[in-house]
Amino acid sequence: MSSETASPQNVSPESQILRILIVEDDPMMQLGLEQSLAAHPQFNIVGQAEDGYLGVEAALRLKPDLVVMDIGLPRLDGIAATQQIKAALPNVRVVMLTSHTTETEIIAALSSGADAYCIKGASVDRLLAAIAAAQEGATYLDPQIARRVIDNLKPPSPNSNIANLSQRELEVLKLMVDGLSNPEIAAKLYLSPNTVKTHVRGIMNKLSVDDRVQAAVVALRSGLV
Repeated sequence: MSSETASPQNVSPESQILRILIVEDDPMMQLGLEQSLAAHPQFNIVGQAEDGYLGVEAALRLKPDLVVMDIGLPRLDGIAATQQIKAALPNVRVVMLTSHTTETEIIAALSSGADAYCIKGASVDRLLAAIAAAQEGATYLDPQIARRVIDNLKPPSPNSNIANLSQRELEVLKLMVDGLSNPEIAAKLYLSPNTVKTHVRGIMNKLSVDDRVQAAVVALRSGLV
């Protein structure tokens, strides 16, 4: 379930109140975030959600200025949720606040449209800096992961094996990048879920990756999407 405020506080435009939605599945982390951010009068916590699907629904309903998003969420992960929110509400800023620090997850999160990437356990000041940067239209990277992103800013590998994919596998991969689940891909392409599962397995084998996030990163870096 998600909890949300029915309407934002009545404030004047001059007060620059930032309306924030928190998407976090850990109740203690959620409470800590709410208390930390609510202590600042320029923030108004308009809603909370405990999984990616509810986060997308809450964002579409509440239209916040900014979303603080975890990656490891039930049902729909934060990367796919960010893609869906950005597609529908491109002006909403998204700050990833997560314990996930692998290169594939960092690149995939930024590729999904996240405006900032902050690591859990860092000081509140870093989160505030990330929010401020996102609010101003800049990109914020936690110092712990900035070097990993820089190391990945190089030309796409000509040996990414994208050329080995069939036309149907390319169609499936593009929908994977869009954050669709296997059942959703099956409905979109008029295929059975088992057929889609087979295509996904073939894609990962041909691209020499271990999961869907890594496959999406290869697709993004190859210029496929």
